[in-house]
Amino acid sequence: MTGTWDSKPAYLAGLIGSGIGASFTPAMHEREGAEQRLRAVYRRLDLAALGLDAGALEELLVAAQRLGFAGVNVTHPCKQAVIPLLDELSEDARALGAVNTVVLREGRRVGHNTDWSGFAEGFRRGLPDAARRRVVQLGAGGAGAAVAHALLMLGAERLSVFDTDAGRAAELAASLSARFGAGRALAGEDLAAAMAAADGLVNCTPVGMATYPGLPLPAGLLRPALWVAEIIYFPLETALLRQARALGCRTLDGGGMAVFQAVGAFRLFTGIEPDAGRMQRHFAELTGAR
Repeated sequence: MTGTWDSKPAYLAGLIGSGIGASFTPAMHEREGAEQRLRAVYRRLDLAALGLDAGALEELLVAAQRLGFAGVNVTHPCKQAVIPLLDELSEDARALGAVNTVVLREGRRVGHNTDWSGFAEGFRRGLPDAARRRVVQLGAGGAGAAVAHALLMLGAERLSVFDTDAGRAAELAASLSARFGAGRALAGEDLAAAMAAADGLVNCTPVGMATYPGLPLPAGLLRPALWVAEIIYFPLETALLRQARALGCRTLDGGGMAVFQAVGAFRLFTGIEPDAGRMQRHFAELTGAR
């Protein structure tokens, strides 16, 4: 039995972030690796548990390289902080100014972003015919930048971005308009007016997570004609989705983005095409067990 295990090709990867104990990413990578006949080992490098902050990123990347990691995923609060520490960025990561996947190969660190493609694929599958004339997005951080990029790639005609930091929303809207055309994205000012005209809403804030319970906007701004999407997957049904479903809105949970960003990262780490459907089924098992 030991000989069979040792004879399999191996890859080592990890996730760097703060408060990542509930992440399903390690389990998804290891299960798919086993299905692909790999000795896949995926480790959490939790800054909070280690008593570290994003200032430790360089040290962790050096350690990962020396230990032979194929790569690492990075999440809050590291998606922008990691960029100056990389040798190269993919076109998408450079445009977004955010990295969630770092491939470590031949002494080089190459940053990618599979968050945007993960959201886009989840949206295409979950809300394929949803109207995208006017969309409201809450949150303009690293994940918000990826989702906004995805929404415009999916054909959203006008995206209104709101954030508790108005300057950050304005910066993201300006960056999107420079890439996609003037007027495609704007920093929102009047949330009630934007919601009244919107076809759909995406929440890219942490409000609704187990550690940040509640609604990210007043419930009275929701109406049955809207579609409502989340990127949070723990819990899979947030207060926002529960409220939206009660009104009759079409909804999309954060599971699709979670799975398809992992699909993209697995492909980058291993050079092997993962079975996306199998990873979706495994994710459903994991969330059903919680």
